[in-house]
Amino acid sequence: MLVAATGVVYGDIGTSPLYTLKEVFSGHYGVSVDHAGVLGILSLICWSLLWVVSVKYVLFVLRADNQGEGGAMALLALAQRAARPYAWLSTALGAVGLCGAALFYGDSMITPAISVMSAIEGVEIAFEGVGHWVIPLALVVLVGLFLLQKHGTAHLGMLFGPVMVGWFVVLGILGLHGIARQPVVLQALNPYWAVHFFAIHPGVGLTVLGAVVLALTGAEALYADLGHFGRRPIARAWFFLVLPALLLNYFGQGALLLDTPEAARNPFYLLAPAWALLPLIGLATLATIIASQAVISGAFSLTRQAIQLGYVPRMLIQHTSEHMEGQIYIAVVNRVLLVGVVLLVLGFGSSSALASAYGVAVTGTMLCTSLLVAVVMLMQWKLPWWQALPLLLGFLIVDSLFFLACLPKVLEGGAFPLLVGIVLFALMTTWKRGRQTLYRRLGELALPLPIFIESLLSQPPPRVRGTAVFLAAHPESVPPALLHNLQHNQVLHERVVLLTVLTLDCPRVAPHERAQVETSGQGFYRVLLSFGFMDKPDVPAALRQLSLDGKPFEPLRTTYFLSRETLIPGPRPEMARWRTQLFAFLQRNANSSLHYFQLPANRVVELGSQVQL
Repeated sequence: MLVAATGVVYGDIGTSPLYTLKEVFSGHYGVSVDHAGVLGILSLICWSLLWVVSVKYVLFVLRADNQGEGGAMALLALAQRAARPYAWLSTALGAVGLCGAALFYGDSMITPAISVMSAIEGVEIAFEGVGHWVIPLALVVLVGLFLLQKHGTAHLGMLFGPVMVGWFVVLGILGLHGIARQPVVLQALNPYWAVHFFAIHPGVGLTVLGAVVLALTGAEALYADLGHFGRRPIARAWFFLVLPALLLNYFGQGALLLDTPEAARNPFYLLAPAWALLPLIGLATLATIIASQAVISGAFSLTRQAIQLGYVPRMLIQHTSEHMEGQIYIAVVNRVLLVGVVLLVLGFGSSSALASAYGVAVTGTMLCTSLLVAVVMLMQWKLPWWQALPLLLGFLIVDSLFFLACLPKVLEGGAFPLLVGIVLFALMTTWKRGRQTLYRRLGELALPLPIFIESLLSQPPPRVRGTAVFLAAHPESVPPALLHNLQHNQVLHERVVLLTVLTLDCPRVAPHERAQVETSGQGFYRVLLSFGFMDKPDVPAALRQLSLDGKPFEPLRTTYFLSRETLIPGPRPEMARWRTQLFAFLQRNANSSLHYFQLPANRVVELGSQVQL
């Protein structure tokens, strides 16, 4: 588990040494490659890794698990559950959580682009005059990576752990090789040098944090992959392998800069001996592919959670492994990420240019995580304020400083992840509110089930053999599809099931707790199926476990009736016109309940109705 966690969780943060110090000393920030500048930056990186990753994420955030699951949506559900007595706070937390999730998608586009490009740029060090091949080679690697997603990562995943363990071992060895030349860099372990850096660079100090934060990219993956490995393997891999290797490599690069300031153009590759350069480029490319794969898989997992929690329209989810439930593929998300990554590579053209866009999404996500964890620590864990407040203030202050330092990047390319985040935030909030409005309108128009059954007693329609399952948003009301079926076909099945599917704010629901059955008389039954946001909502499989009045479900004698609503604007719409039109577009293009609930296509009947919004 420790090796596997190293391969999946730490790919992103493990490839940060490729570009962090190169960006800091590129000249853009005005940091001199001298004793005070190098030691100051190394101290900032060292203590940022210790505070943000070791203390905040590993020691505290990883404990905020939602029944073993982590990630932005899991944390949002956990925080909203803790704040349930306060409606205004729950609403505010929903906005914060959605901001963090939306910014993560921007990060999911930038990470593959900057990681792969920074690895392939090593060929410029190995061979003169081949710089024009960097972009084509990067595009070939990235397009190939996205095209392979639909085949799953089960086999490739077996190599992730050993390759990344080898990568971190090489990082450590290269670092020791550099430190041996200038052991003085170890002085940067003293936080005095970080304070001293701010004192001698008062105008640059805050701004340069926008480059230092590149060393922290990927910290969010520790929490997002919590459900796959658990807290202990992730924490042990960090403290025993990843953190020492990263610190050694950063300090080794710093020693190289003290010895040879001209190496600032690419201190990572110039740290290696000439004979090891080509193998190192190959290993770095593999490591960046793994880092990209982890972020892409994280986007798939986050999307599935958002679908289950009702923030994203239903999409076709393909499971690519018979043994690992978390290995999924969502074609729509994969295509959007591919287009975004290709545009980033072509638009920015180099890892240094991409670094100007990197950091805004990462720091925004980290800040949102701190706000949500603060609610969990105070309202669910019930930590005394005198214990929790100093920690939370420390988390929020540091995250806020990093976020403020990255804001100037908005004018240098950082607007891209922000734009992606704003668009996705608008989509998620529109879909959530639109569905709530739609269900409320359907509830207002629906006929209560007891009144409907009572009306059948006066004029009973013919009953035909078999079971009819009607999906109902409100278990107490008659679904529109049932009324339309009775109106047009003039018959009812001998057993009528009004089925309501709920997604709870927990990751999984035990099979024996999934179903609730209530008999309403006259052959009517109300069934409530509950799934967690990590469950696969297989309705036929869940129904097969039930019996109605001692009779089991017969799949070949069961027909599923679905309602398909056509939305039309009402005289007094509750949402802005553009949001109403956007919701109608999303509703038309959403994956139908037939595929989402795994219903057999040859046993489904869809009946339409018009609803005013």
